[in-house]
Amino acid sequence: MRNNPSLRTPVLAAAGVLALGLSLAGCGGSDSAGSDRPENEIHVLVYGDASNDVENAMVDKFNETSDVKVVLDTIPGAEYQQKLQTVMSTDAAPDIFFNWGGGSISDFVEADLLMPLDDFIEEDPQLEEAFLPSVFDVARVDDTPYGIPMRGTQPVMLFSNKEVLASAGISEPPQTWDDLLDAVDKLKAAGKTPIALGGGDEWPTQMWFSYVYDRVAGPELFASALEGDTEVWDSEESRESLGMLRDLVDSGAFGTNFQSVKFTDGGSHTLLSSGEAGFELMGSWEYSTIQDINPEFAENSLGWSEFPEIEGGKGDAANLVGNTNNYYSVLKDTRYPDAARDFLKLMYSDEFVQEHMAIGNLPTTTNTEQFLDQAANPDYASFQFGLVQDAPNFQLSWDQAYPPAATPTIHSAVSDFFAGSIDEDGFIAAMQSLKK
Repeated sequence: MRNNPSLRTPVLAAAGVLALGLSLAGCGGSDSAGSDRPENEIHVLVYGDASNDVENAMVDKFNETSDVKVVLDTIPGAEYQQKLQTVMSTDAAPDIFFNWGGGSISDFVEADLLMPLDDFIEEDPQLEEAFLPSVFDVARVDDTPYGIPMRGTQPVMLFSNKEVLASAGISEPPQTWDDLLDAVDKLKAAGKTPIALGGGDEWPTQMWFSYVYDRVAGPELFASALEGDTEVWDSEESRESLGMLRDLVDSGAFGTNFQSVKFTDGGSHTLLSSGEAGFELMGSWEYSTIQDINPEFAENSLGWSEFPEIEGGKGDAANLVGNTNNYYSVLKDTRYPDAARDFLKLMYSDEFVQEHMAIGNLPTTTNTEQFLDQAANPDYASFQFGLVQDAPNFQLSWDQAYPPAATPTIHSAVSDFFAGSIDEDGFIAAMQSLKK
């Protein structure tokens, strides 16, 4: 799977033995995390994937001048979330660890395991000011910052096959919801699946809910739901959103077999790149995914645009949903807080930005813009960065904003609603069952 799973929903693997080597072996009974480790050493735990090359580079740079050395530990992606949950309350807990912000750290904050970063930011304001606010704020819990962005952003965008659109008489991507419905009719008449959807994975279906709810109700509805107000799911705006989604599905916008198509096995994006579909709503990793399987199409025929405006809705048309970034959080009882603070400073350095741009990631630092011409596709990188920079609100994916235990309920609700096996009342009841 070429999309970056580190920025997708945490995958809950089956419980198993924590196998991270001696560096993360449990200790038991010490007063601070890893206190039986060698002196002048802190451990940074990350999701194991291709971005580890950049993280290793940052560790090497830090260790060149620091008396306290950083040791990088990795956990394979599919096992990361479960094993992180296992290790965090033990003496083997990492000093700094990778997370998704939002709901992924809320339980740790409640358990008083994480260090608020206010003091770090007071000592070095760039730890906040060097990042785009819409991204930085996702790692706040109860208005307190608990994370520093450490990879790249991946907003959800509407991708298109420009040749398919042109052949169906569609001159430009839809700017409004009515434009989208009109494009669906034209693509159906041309014998195409209007919108490719990997419904078999469920999380791509969630993207449609996130955007329609944002455009109709504004970000306040979902923010209230996260705070525990379950009544908002039965509001007029919620039912209006569900009605629009039902009409879209019933119009044939996604074809008839979208529940058996997956993004993860190449199904949905192959429909787009092969000319069988006109659009696909997907995270920004879509470009690199298609570039890998069909570079000629990516260069010449792949289009991208923001999600359409819903006229009369409360949500700003510039709002985004998706995967804001990944974050580093710090254990409250780390032995070397000053070293942790200084390591975090590298996350806004020029070298950090350049290293990530080289592997296709788009960091969310304010200095990223000066390096956009170094990207594989500068036009695409500039468009994506502009969306994030100008977004009044960047809503973290629903299954990341809630704690991990809520993911199965959310995925089942969106999938079952699109499949028609539950109605509006069934969807509302499922979402109202979620805990704060």
